Amino acid sequence: MMNMVKVRFLKYIYLILGILISKTIMSQDLGAKLSFSLKIEEPYAPCSGKFLVKSIPESPDPLVGYRWEKPSADDELESYVLHPLSVSIEYTDGSWSKPESLFPIKINSPCDLMFDFGTESAGWLEFDSDDFDGKVEMSISEYNEPAVLNAGAQQPRKTLAPVKYGSTYRLELNKELYEGVRFGWIHIKKLNKPCTINDVRLVCQVKPTNYLGSFSCSDPLLTRIWYTGAYTVKLNFQKDFFGAILMERSDRHSWTGDAYPAQAASLVAFGNYDFIRENLFYTSSQSNSIASYPIYWVLSLIDYCNYTGDKETLNKLLDNACKKLDSAYVHFDCDLDLGFNGWDERLGAGFENPNCLESQYVFRTLSIQAWQEFSELMKWYGKGNLSKKYAQYVEEKVNELRGKENWPNILGIHASSNIINAGVLKPEEGSAIWKNNYTDRLQRLSYSPFNQFFIIQAMAKMGKDAEALTTIDDCWGGQLRYGGTSFFEVYRPSWNQELGTNGAPINNQCGYTSLCHPWSAGVTKWLSEEVLGVTPAIPGFKSFNIKPHLNGKLNWVKGTVPTPHGTIEVSCNTKVGEMKLFIPPNTSANVAIPKNSHNYSILYINENMMEPKNADKDFIYLGKLEPGHYSIRFNPVEKDSIAQAGPLKYEYNLALEDNGTQGNWKSKYGQKGYMLFNYNGVNEHLKKLPGFIKSIDLRLNGNLHLENVKDDKRALVPVQNSKNKRNFGEIITRDPIPCLQTMTIDIVCRKRQPYQVSLYMVDFEKEGRRSAIEVFDLNNKALLMPVKLIREYQNGKYIVFNADRSIRIRVNQVRGSNASLSALFID
Repeated sequence: MMNMVKVRFLKYIYLILGILISKTIMSQDLGAKLSFSLKIEEPYAPCSGKFLVKSIPESPDPLVGYRWEKPSADDELESYVLHPLSVSIEYTDGSWSKPESLFPIKINSPCDLMFDFGTESAGWLEFDSDDFDGKVEMSISEYNEPAVLNAGAQQPRKTLAPVKYGSTYRLELNKELYEGVRFGWIHIKKLNKPCTINDVRLVCQVKPTNYLGSFSCSDPLLTRIWYTGAYTVKLNFQKDFFGAILMERSDRHSWTGDAYPAQAASLVAFGNYDFIRENLFYTSSQSNSIASYPIYWVLSLIDYCNYTGDKETLNKLLDNACKKLDSAYVHFDCDLDLGFNGWDERLGAGFENPNCLESQYVFRTLSIQAWQEFSELMKWYGKGNLSKKYAQYVEEKVNELRGKENWPNILGIHASSNIINAGVLKPEEGSAIWKNNYTDRLQRLSYSPFNQFFIIQAMAKMGKDAEALTTIDDCWGGQLRYGGTSFFEVYRPSWNQELGTNGAPINNQCGYTSLCHPWSAGVTKWLSEEVLGVTPAIPGFKSFNIKPHLNGKLNWVKGTVPTPHGTIEVSCNTKVGEMKLFIPPNTSANVAIPKNSHNYSILYINENMMEPKNADKDFIYLGKLEPGHYSIRFNPVEKDSIAQAGPLKYEYNLALEDNGTQGNWKSKYGQKGYMLFNYNGVNEHLKKLPGFIKSIDLRLNGNLHLENVKDDKRALVPVQNSKNKRNFGEIITRDPIPCLQTMTIDIVCRKRQPYQVSLYMVDFEKEGRRSAIEVFDLNNKALLMPVKLIREYQNGKYIVFNADRSIRIRVNQVRGSNASLSALFID
């Protein structure tokens, strides 16, 4: 009885809180988008803070202006309610309609209702109806079709009959309830009488977290990128740790290396040091069976110490860090079983070939970077012996690499980014690496924003900030142009043209693609450190640097960075010639003004004329400024000097399609060679290769041969003129096994010469398959062609393109039970 009274009392308190918070939210002009509802008991109490800051249009976070009083790592999760922005209805006859108002919605016949909530959220879907009588299912997704994920998830198909609580229907897909949700559906399968849907909502969970950092600049896209990265990390905060993925697909646990860029973004956006500290302890004993992840953990510890100056935590974790770094030294020259290095083709395409040479060099150069940064941290910490030890590791192993044949061109873009970030290269080595790996705008894009973070860091180290901003636009800006409100696990810019806004993403070596992956958020820290220009000069921000990087494209930047001493405030506008600063108490700042190709002859600080301390080709240096507010005036820059980047350039043109030939290939394709997959039975491929092709090698595929295809015109005619009937076989991706949503076909040429490739694809069961192909240089894994999406191939379709070398063709599943390929022809 006492427990029941307690529950009722808590519900009453939560109801009052909900009403109060709802009124506050309504005052933020969010209307019906955001509110609280306690129709049924939810697992978390309503949010306990209030709106204190005006909304930021560039942020996808509905709570960006919300503030909790002294949030801490020990706080429980809380909840808020998000309502849809729009609804559309598809009826069983295929017709569509949009109701005049969101709610209530009158339903008279079976239909599918699709709701767009406008932003990615960590939540679960509910609807209210007092009079529903029939059969209903509900779906959720990060994109504009109901999601399907891999085996191992508690509910791989994100569609299920809801659980009914009184007049509320809740979709419960896993024991934690939440998923990554941008879109929701109500599928009314059967309706015994007309009904009314009174409300649809997402109940969203959130870890109390305040935005202590901020960022804005003259390019609103970069502002959106900063806030989207921060929001991606915040969405994945769990009660006790930094989550690694929002959508539940069986790997929703902490991944130690993934946490490095997530924690880096958190330092500049939230300053939630206690939570980062707890996560460092939480992941300190984990490697996730990936050789590089303990090294990323050390880099996270270094980041944390540089931002906080927390010697107590460093002391507790010092032995752990040293063991990780010493292990890397012991295994430096071994061909390690790395486990994983990234989804990029050049890194072995995830789990396909993780021990490839470039990945081995990534591990080695990452170790050098960690030793170098740890050595510098040990100087501050007063551990001269450890500083010297790891500096010697760096010197020894860098010299060892220098002794290798073809140095430094043996390093690809991923390995070279680490050693550039270590800051140990000679100028001529850096120039050679830049020319070899970075000048091609397409090839300096990694498939994963995780790996891209280290590449843009290296570009900044080389003084190539303008080029880095172009790469940021291509990678992270492209995700926003796709329609994302969080950042993805993997991404290629050519997806946008093929998939359309919020279209179902391409599934590949990473399995079913996550569209909210906090490992992609490192760009947020990069923007605060490089564009806003705020970095610690010594650990803990007792002394720090303010060095904004502005150019012809960017002429102003404004933002804040949290520190243990207070919040640093910076604004710099080269167009009007003004910089404003706040330097917190007990600190000092080394300040530089970007020259933008302009020499400032007169400077005023708080209306007092002063002479700069020194200058270089990019900056005027003011020297050290003590705590306080500063207003600095200088001569403005009148011109913009940087042109907008054009479209990305590919060596191969986009493939063409042939819908009419079907199985009658002989008069049109395969004059030089062919491979008919599983044509005579399972694993009985029918093959004829031209002399210049050494082999056609398959990887990761499943095999299927269909019997009794009879005279189906989609089946392939026999090679010889005979009375034999058509046959049909195919290689397929091995869905729904995790990370087998792709297969590769390697065409190995004896010599380089032009030839035509034609892929014959058939959705034989007519189940709505959608697939995608990518084409790479087999030797260096450079991407050669925009991604090609193949739709509606139930009647058979040839995908035709020209090649001139050994290539890898990657076939990826998008929708349907798998991706299917029946034959390959050479002409």
